[in-house]
Amino acid sequence: MDEWTTWILLAGGGLVAGVINTLAGGGSLITMPLLVLIGLPATTANGTNRIGVLFQNLVSTWRFRREGLDGLRGAAPVLLPVLLGSVVGASIASQISADLYRQVFGVAMIGLLYPMLRGSRAGNEKQTAAPRSRLMNALTFFGIGLYGGALQAGVGLFLIAALARSGLDLVRANSIKVVIVGALTLVAVPVFIAHGQVDWKLASALVVGFAMGGELGARATIRGGERLIRPVLVLAVIALSGRMLGVY
Repeated sequence: MDEWTTWILLAGGGLVAGVINTLAGGGSLITMPLLVLIGLPATTANGTNRIGVLFQNLVSTWRFRREGLDGLRGAAPVLLPVLLGSVVGASIASQISADLYRQVFGVAMIGLLYPMLRGSRAGNEKQTAAPRSRLMNALTFFGIGLYGGALQAGVGLFLIAALARSGLDLVRANSIKVVIVGALTLVAVPVFIAHGQVDWKLASALVVGFAMGGELGARATIRGGERLIRPVLVLAVIALSGRMLGVY
């Protein structure tokens, strides 16, 4: 595969992933295997993917604000535990072997099936769920930041679940989610750069695709499109998890 074909493939994958990430989460389930397929070690693919994800969330945040949804105010109370968790998670992920990372990633993807499949009942559960204490809230978002810093893929799904439990509708939850994911990615990226785990040439293709996807995804979110992609995400999780665990 020549360089231009690779670049176009990644840009296209980034576009689709950016839309999915903004609508719900899990778009990296598309770009991560593409990067590994091209030949990057799993840890370098992880770091390279973050560059595209960062730009996607910056663009999505801008589009939501243009549409009257400022997620920064909603994100502010939980940013500190999320950012602390992200730094710890990124530090762990940058130092483990590529083979171990692949296995951990595969197991984590199986765990993502539960929040995806139960998402249709979230509206009913959030009405009866007891509010979390400040400590439990901080621990919850620290854990999400830890996961996001280490693995990234699907962190948006956990954020939506945590935010929706507070009574937010999915559109507003998404506007807050992109701010949080952008912030946790921003603090995680320098860790991967410091360990030489970013391929900048491939990252440039992801930046273009993810940014376009972030713009389109934010527009689609406001029009209520999140529910349309949940079945696709479930299939993607099953497929990627099986591949990472060596099932096929």
